[in-house]
Amino acid sequence: MKSLGFIEIPSVTAAVDALDIMCKTADVEFVTWERKLGGRLVTIIIQGDVAAVKEAVEVAASKAMKPCVHAVIPNPHEETMRIVKLSASRIHGKESTDDLMEV
Repeated sequence: MKSLGFIEIPSVTAAVDALDIMCKTADVEFVTWERKLGGRLVTIIIQGDVAAVKEAVEVAASKAMKPCVHAVIPNPHEETMRIVKLSASRIHGKESTDDLMEV
């Protein structure tokens, strides 16, 4: 089963560090990111199998440079995927959304 993992953290530097930790911890793929408040609030989204995403998000949250909010969504609903794909296409272009999991 596929899942999505989210980590929302203050600052671009802390977000990049969290992404690096997640990718080194488990077999997960970066999907997209959103920056708000001039980069003072960043959301990183990853995907992979449920166990890998849970492990990656939990380890990154525990080692984060800043306090963060995190979540794992196993088997995301098609409407959830639609908003994630919309975000990815705005940030990265259509080509990047072709690799997003289908539900």
